[in-house]
Amino acid sequence: MTRPLIGVSTYWVESARWGGWELPAALLPAGYPLLVRRSGGLATLLPPDDPAYAAEAVARLDGLVVSGGPDVEPARYGAEPDPRTDPPARERDAWELALVEAALAAGVPLLGICRGMQLLNVALGGTLAQHIEGHRGPAAGVFGSHTVKPVPGTRYAEAVPEAVTVPTYHHQAVDVLGRGLLASAHAEDGTPEAVELPGDRFALGVQWHPEMDEDERVMRALIRAAS
Repeated sequence: MTRPLIGVSTYWVESARWGGWELPAALLPAGYPLLVRRSGGLATLLPPDDPAYAAEAVARLDGLVVSGGPDVEPARYGAEPDPRTDPPARERDAWELALVEAALAAGVPLLGICRGMQLLNVALGGTLAQHIEGHRGPAAGVFGSHTVKPVPGTRYAEAVPEAVTVPTYHHQAVDVLGRGLLASAHAEDGTPEAVELPGDRFALGVQWHPEMDEDERVMRALIRAAS
């Protein structure tokens, strides 16, 4: 059986070093394509590009993953930046929002991871809380963990029916839900940890990092929808 082609968005960095080279690069932690591969898909990378080409790119995919990364620029949801919010990554924001909108319009299965979940919410008119405590790791570049509890009857709960401990690294979260979205999992403090569109379209966002976990069920749900 042909493995579904899953596009995964990437970082765009001014300088990266490998071997004897130091050059601008499109980067993605290896956990993302490895998780796609383990879950039965074939990964292809989608570095930031002209948003006008997003629909063309999505049309060639069976599924889309919008990966984690820097904070979404608050201007995208009508807010002033908090001093603790990351500097804007405008090129990536524009590209990934266009990818999300194209996937939703075309009915291409979509999984948003961390920043990707937040972009899904913003694309549908929702807002973000720019800083919450206790969800980032114990130090910069170190993942934390906490328990996530599913909401019964949701697509997420169908894939992961029990409470699980997940790897987490974020300081922003969904505030006002976007149009049509429902929260399908929560942290113990009530923070939305998964959001989804009900109905036939597969559009799911998770706030944690399944690419850092051995649990493949969220990605396998995307792969099944894309197959």
